[in-house]
Amino acid sequence: MSKIKKILVPVDGSVGGCKAVDEALFIAEKCDAELDFVYVASNINKDIPSHIVFERIWEKLPGDRKARKHVKSGHIAKSILEVADEEQSDMIIMGSRGLGLLKGVLIGSVSQKVIEESKIPVMVIK
Repeated sequence: MSKIKKILVPVDGSVGGCKAVDEALFIAEKCDAELDFVYVASNINKDIPSHIVFERIWEKLPGDRKARKHVKSGHIAKSILEVADEEQSDMIIMGSRGLGLLKGVLIGSVSQKVIEESKIPVMVIK
């Protein structure tokens, strides 16, 4: 794998998403990588607006770490992959479970779809 310069982190306000943010911050520090955070608006996360999610992330973000926010709507996995392509991300770090209804399954449908269709490495945080 080549040097990681840009990491994409899908966020939705879930516990899994928060864990992914923490892991991405750690890896970005070690690799001196830039971070892109993407929030995809949907019926599932409508109770947690993007600005609240981004506020929580920016509180954790070191002042010298370059990071950008992206807000999309539509099909979640497709939107994540589009941002990864547009931003030329080297890696995606995401939670295994989001805010979906099926809490008992090992990996969420969005994570599964991103893993299957991504052209770049995907790290799934449990």
